[in-house]
Amino acid sequence: MSLIRGGHNFSVISTATSEIHSHYMKAGLIVNSDKRSYEIHANELDKNGLIIYNSDEIDNAEGIGVPFYSEAKKFPAKNLLYGVGAVAILACSIGISKNDLNEIIKKEYPSFVEDNISFANAIYDIVFPTINNKFEVQNGDKKRPILTGNQSIALGAIAGGLDTYYGYPMTPASSILHILAAQAEKFGLAVIHPENEIAVINMAIGSAFAGAKAMVGSSGGGFALMVEGLSLAGMAEAPILCVLSMRPGPATGVPTYTEQGDLNFALNAGHGEFLRIVACPGSIKEAFYLTAELLDLVWKFQTPGIILTEKHLSESSMTIEMEMKNIKWAEPKYHKSGDYKRYLDTEDGISPLLFPPSKEIIKWTSYEHDELGITTENPELITKMHNKRYKKNMHIIDFLKQLKTVNVYGTGGPLIFTYGSTTMSVLEALHYGDIEATIIQPIYLSPLPVWELERYKDEPVITIELSKMGQFTSLLKEKANIQSKYLINKYDGRPFDPIELAEKIKEVI
Repeated sequence: MSLIRGGHNFSVISTATSEIHSHYMKAGLIVNSDKRSYEIHANELDKNGLIIYNSDEIDNAEGIGVPFYSEAKKFPAKNLLYGVGAVAILACSIGISKNDLNEIIKKEYPSFVEDNISFANAIYDIVFPTINNKFEVQNGDKKRPILTGNQSIALGAIAGGLDTYYGYPMTPASSILHILAAQAEKFGLAVIHPENEIAVINMAIGSAFAGAKAMVGSSGGGFALMVEGLSLAGMAEAPILCVLSMRPGPATGVPTYTEQGDLNFALNAGHGEFLRIVACPGSIKEAFYLTAELLDLVWKFQTPGIILTEKHLSESSMTIEMEMKNIKWAEPKYHKSGDYKRYLDTEDGISPLLFPPSKEIIKWTSYEHDELGITTENPELITKMHNKRYKKNMHIIDFLKQLKTVNVYGTGGPLIFTYGSTTMSVLEALHYGDIEATIIQPIYLSPLPVWELERYKDEPVITIELSKMGQFTSLLKEKANIQSKYLINKYDGRPFDPIELAEKIKEVI
C-alpha cells in the first residue's frame, strides 16, 4: 500500500522458477523493522521460513535479531534507513554480493547514498554468517522487464498514439501522471496536472476537439467529479479514454487498498443514453495491449471509454514478456471533401472528423443538435440524433466480434467466472491447489460479449470477485443470463491469497 499519512507499510515479494500469477502471503523470509511489524506478520511465516526482527525493540524472539535502531542512529537520516536495511537482508539471503547491492542502492536510493550504502553494508555483515544465500536465486534464461500495472497502462497508451494526459493525483491512479510526465519529452507528450478532476475531463475534451488523443486517470472519488464531463463527451461524441483504478469506497474509503466495488459505477457513469466502452485487463501484460486497443476504439467510435482496473493491478510489480507487434494505433474517420457536418448521420452513426485550423465551421456542443451541431428542440431532430448515436451500439458489437473479448484458461472441471486482476489470483490458486477448472474472464464489460458467453448460460458456474454485493455476478445474470451457483467474494481491501482461495474453491467444488 502507498500510505499517505504514515503507518504500517509492507511489501510482499513472491518468486518462482516458472510463471507466477499472484503473490503469496505465507513467506519464506519475513523482515520486520519494528515490534508492530513482527506482531502483525509472525503468523505469516512458512513452516520452513526465517523471520528477522528488530533486536532493539524485542528480546529473545523467535528468529534472528538485527539492531536496526542502533545501526541507524549513527547516521543523520536515521529514520529513513530501515527500508534499505530490509533490502540488504533480502540481497544477502538470495546471494547478491555487497558490490552488487551497492550498485542497486546507488540507482534506487540516490539521496544520502553514502549513508545508505554504509548502513546497508553494516546490516549485510550482521546477517551474513546466518542467512547468506539461504534462498539462492539463480539467473534466468534472459532479462525481462518488471512493470507495474500503471506503467503498463501508460506505455500502452503511448504505443497507441497518446498525445496528452490530464490527471489530478488520486491513489491508486496517481503514478500514471508521474510515469507519463517522466516520458513526456521523449515521446512528445503534453502531460498536465490541472487544479481538479472537473478541469481534467474538460481539458481532455478540449484537446480532443483539436485532434489530440487524450487520456485521463483517477480513482472512484475523482472519477465521480468527472462524470458530468463524461456525459458531455457522450453528447459531443468526444473520444476520451478514462482510467478508473478502483479502491475500497464509498467516499474516501480505504485509500491505499484494493477492491472491485466501482463496476456498476463505471458501467452507468454519466446521465443520458450514450455508448460507454468499458474494459478491464486481467494482467499487467494485458493492460499494455488493452490500453492501446481502447484508445483506438474511442477514436474509431467517437465516444468515451473506460479502462477499469484496481489497486492490486495498478501498483503491483511483475516480471512480464512484452512484444510490440499488433499494437493498434488510434485512427479516426476523417472528413475529406465537401461541406462539413460535424454530426453527419451515417450508416454506422460515426461522423467524419475535422480539426482546426480549417475554413469549415467545426461545432461541438453539449446541447442536443442537428447535423451541423446547432442546438435544437425539434422532436424529429431529437429522435434522429438519438438514433444516430445508438447506431454505434450496434456497430461496435460487430467490430468487437473481430477482437479477443474473453480469455479462457483451462478446458475441464467446473466453470469459474472472474475479471480484472482477480483473474491472476484465481490462476495461481488453481496452480497451488492442483485444481482442474476452466476460468472465463470477460475483458470487455460494456458491451458485454454475450455472443461469447451464451454457451455457458445453462451451466452451473462459480463467480469470484472483490465486492460485497457481487456486482460482476449480477452483470452476468442481467446481460448474459448466466446464473452463479456459488459466489466467492472478498471485501476487506486485500486481494485473494492463492492458498486461502484454493481452499475456498475446493470447498465449493
